Amino acid sequence: MKIQWFPGHMHKAGKEIKESMPDVDLLIEIVDARLPFSSANPLLSDLRGNKPCIKILNKADLADPVRTQAWQDYLEQEEGVKTLATTALNSDAVPKVIDLCRKLVPNKTESTKVMHVLIMGIPNVGKSTLINALAGRTIAKTGNEPAVTKRQQRIDLNNGIILCDTPGMLWPNLENINTGYRLATTGAIKDTALKHDDVASFAGDFLLTHYPEALKSRYQIEKLPDNDYDLSHIIGKKRGCLRAGGHIDMDKVAKILLLEIRDGLLGRLTLETPEMMIEELKALEVDRAKRAEKQSKRKQKWKNNRD
Repeated sequence: MKIQWFPGHMHKAGKEIKESMPDVDLLIEIVDARLPFSSANPLLSDLRGNKPCIKILNKADLADPVRTQAWQDYLEQEEGVKTLATTALNSDAVPKVIDLCRKLVPNKTESTKVMHVLIMGIPNVGKSTLINALAGRTIAKTGNEPAVTKRQQRIDLNNGIILCDTPGMLWPNLENINTGYRLATTGAIKDTALKHDDVASFAGDFLLTHYPEALKSRYQIEKLPDNDYDLSHIIGKKRGCLRAGGHIDMDKVAKILLLEIRDGLLGRLTLETPEMMIEELKALEVDRAKRAEKQSKRKQKWKNNRD
């Protein structure tokens, strides 16, 4: 299953980024600390070449701190990549980001030289909020809905650094359905992209395996069920999500669970680990190979019939 998500302005943004790269000294990519892999753009490695990159794991106050550190250690194995775990509302983030920029591009630290920094991130990771914090004034529009920023803009921080802001870009094809579900769980994908109950089912199953105590505490459950379906029924009964005849309103339960995950009401959660992503990428490569083999056979069959 694939989620097609590539609006026209995002395609245009990709072209603009490629065109501006020769003038860029440093890249900053903001990702969601709860899903540092799924919220990162896989096109970035190709775009940046050998330019230094800062990966900012934003919304770290909502993420599992142990897993955040594991992700920082993993991401910094890539040459030229440094990480920061921040929350955009934390004023301490600003000097840390500026200081790291100067360390990674030491030849632009003189007052007469200007550093050009490209800042990017998928929708709803807090990019606009961080830009406003860096600028010390309201520059970028913020909002809870994805894809607020529609065009590229340049922002002079008045400290020798010029930010080039890009629209929140998702990549052309989300091949890994788990990536799509994770993005939908945190609200990075609009709620109309996937069914609430499907996303909540994915989230419930994940929480039962990785954060059972968070479920017990939030919903006052002494003994957890074995599956997400029964979990939804328990939550529905406790929250009064009932229809006529005593049936559980599963859509209402799904909305409650997703909203409370997004608001951090179940505690600090991280929806993926480096080990999980390595395994999923391996499975994706196998799936790609199978699809390529099938396509090759179809072409050969078509050719044989034509001859």
